Amino acid sequence: MLLEVCATSSFDRVVKKLHTKEKKIVDAEIAAVVENLTLGQEKKGDLLGVFVHKFKLNRQEMLLAYELLPNKLKPKKLILLALGPHENFYLTLKR
Repeated sequence: MLLEVCATSSFDRVVKKLHTKEKKIVDAEIAAVVENLTLGQEKKGDLLGVFVHKFKLNRQEMLLAYELLPNKLKPKKLILLALGPHENFYLTLKR
């Protein structure tokens, strides 16, 4: 199964500001998600269909939001939606 990975512009803006060492950690976490799509927790309510994977980056918990298209059972595309600390993460994700 070949999975296409795409990123939103807001995700790209956040990653662009990271240092090279931090980008490698984020890339490793994205690779882990691609290998095991159930690694993240599926959200409910307004964010139905969005998965969030938690990991540590510089001793701070970071959240990686992604979506599987066309559906979670037979995904063909992984869209990286957002990356950031827990503070206001879900509010900005809803927008």
